Parts: sequence; C-alpha cells; structure tokens
Amino acid sequence: MSTCFSDTNLLLPSRRIRMDCRPQSNSWDLLRRWRRWNERSRQRAALRNLAEDKHLLDDLGLSRQEALDEADRPFWD
Repeated sequence: MSTCFSDTNLLLPSRRIRMDCRPQSNSWDLLRRWRRWNERSRQRAALRNLAEDKHLLDDLGLSRQEALDEADRPFWD
C-alpha cells in the first residue's frame, strides 16, 4: 500500500514540494510474513524428521533425497 498526495498545496500551502509516493510498511504485512516463515520452518523441520520413514515418504510421493532437499531450503525461499 502506498500513500501519494496529488495536491501538495493542501499540505504545504506556503511551499510547493514534490512528495514521493513510497510504499508504507504495514505491521500486519510483517506479521503475516513472520508467520509464513515460521510455518515453513516448522514444516521443513517436520519433513526432515519424516525423511527416515520410507512408508510415510511413499505416502507423500517423495524420495528421501527430495524430502531432504526440501527440508534444507531456507525458510524465506
């Protein structure tokens, strides 16, 4: 979300200054990102634990190496 003022005369009647339109950092966006990263980290740790159980990996349709490769990915990726 960004805030942009098209009529700067309303804001600063004595000066004419061009205001830049910049995205605003929203705390809800940061919270959502943190939750998404936390969930990915948790899921990848669980997948790493599953990598030793061939029957569970077969249920998921993954090989042991595929599970380990996914578990080793960084949480932000």
